[in-house]
Amino acid sequence: MSAKPNILLIYTGGTIGMIKEFETGALRNFNFEDLLEHIPELRLLDCTIETTSFENPIDSSNMNPKYWMDLAGIIAEHYDEFDGFVVLHGSDTMSYTASAMSFMLENLAKPVIFTGSQLPIGDLRTDAKENLITSIQIAALRKNGRPVIREVGLYFEYKLYRANRTTKLNAEHFEAFASLNYPPIIESGVHLIVNEDYLWVPKSKKKFKIHSTLETNILLLKVFPGLDAETTEYVFNYPKLKGVILESYGSGNLTNEAWLIDQLRELIKKGIPVVNVTQCAGGSVNMGLYETSVKLKKIGVISGKDITSEAALAKMMYLLGQHISGPSFKTLFETSLRGEMQ
Repeated sequence: MSAKPNILLIYTGGTIGMIKEFETGALRNFNFEDLLEHIPELRLLDCTIETTSFENPIDSSNMNPKYWMDLAGIIAEHYDEFDGFVVLHGSDTMSYTASAMSFMLENLAKPVIFTGSQLPIGDLRTDAKENLITSIQIAALRKNGRPVIREVGLYFEYKLYRANRTTKLNAEHFEAFASLNYPPIIESGVHLIVNEDYLWVPKSKKKFKIHSTLETNILLLKVFPGLDAETTEYVFNYPKLKGVILESYGSGNLTNEAWLIDQLRELIKKGIPVVNVTQCAGGSVNMGLYETSVKLKKIGVISGKDITSEAALAKMMYLLGQHISGPSFKTLFETSLRGEMQ
């Protein structure tokens, strides 16, 4: 490796990689090999930057686990050549992809920083330049000869978050993402302030590897007043169903009417795990705190604690992809594997 950190910039698609045609005003993807032409400030960074891109960059609304596997494969292929990775991604599904990477990249000991923007890189008022420049700077950050960040992060609008703690909260503001249950791990101002107490510390002696098998036949169901027995019975009887995540009220509460408890009990008896996460943006599931969640605990519903829905989905896909089931699944899901829950 070179004396300077070597950073690989990976473009998957999204607004950040667009420039506006001068004559028509239409947006198009620009060639990332010409990156310095559009952002000459990158020459000032104390690192070398190489670029690669999905063969056909996609809108993040089209993101799915196949593309997650492609991205993990790119990182694995170049893992030994580079000191850090910056992934450019559309903001709509960024938290899903970044959460998935945190589970798929086991024993990660280098930074994988996701970023994007609300406005195209060629726009006059764009947030893309700052997000990109600082993400590369963070990926290149070193202390005592090793990377400061050794996990999957998401950088947006002056803050680096643990990726699997994030959710997109705003479609209009530059500050699009939040991590309500875990503090930022770096804050960008005049200086980069590293919150060292909140950094993930990997088991450095274990070899890096990727997991490319994910189980996608799972259901994410947001409960609401008016959800009825016929609807849930129909979706719970999908023949290929392998797991269910319930977005419940508040601290993990669902209606305690017999029909729902009975249906969930039958799912669990069939070996289909049911995970309870809160539909609130912040806070934690605490089953048994209220009477309406006592029965859920008794029948074996798994507590998602303070995990986000995005991370819960990725974690379930990952664990089921490893063919983990029964008591082991419950134990592992309720255990923090990549800093995704308290």
